[in-house]
Amino acid sequence: MSTIAENWIQQGLQQGLQQGIVQGRRQGLLDAINLGLKLRFGSAGLRLLPEIRRIDDLELLRAVYEGIETVESPQDLQSIYQ
Repeated sequence: MSTIAENWIQQGLQQGLQQGIVQGRRQGLLDAINLGLKLRFGSAGLRLLPEIRRIDDLELLRAVYEGIETVESPQDLQSIYQ
């Protein structure tokens, strides 16, 4: 039988693991967005990064990433997340 303290420790580990996974996915998307902006729009695209880095929603970040391929300008990309 496990004690209450052991259960709490296990729950804390699980929560920490989940948070780490989410942070890793977020960082991966941000890295991909950074590269996509740089390749597609150069310095004009990179000016959007401070705004994009404030986004916590993974689905919205994924939409921004996917939008890089289809939008015509950095301003068009802004319309996805603003």
